[in-house]
Amino acid sequence: MRGRVSTRAVVLGGLAVALVLAGVVSRFASSEPDGLTKVSEDHGFAGAGKQHDGLVAYGGMSGLVGAVVVLAIVAVAVHLLRRRRATEDSEPEREPESV
Repeated sequence: MRGRVSTRAVVLGGLAVALVLAGVVSRFASSEPDGLTKVSEDHGFAGAGKQHDGLVAYGGMSGLVGAVVVLAIVAVAVHLLRRRRATEDSEPEREPESV
């Protein structure tokens, strides 16, 4: 019989899987243009705008950066929700005042 798996082990395992998927699987993404690029090419205004790739170009690194950003947002949200619940649990319950 196996014991319970700790929350920390599940979180770290999930983090490792997410980062591997983001870094490795994103390398196999389609090189075909997405919908907006295809429409701009079809209508002849694809080169009219300024070309930029943001923080990093598409590929493994952009997948990793995206995964880390999303995981950081989720971690902050979980932290804030836990802190809020701990505050609510520590407040003494008041009995209603009689009129």
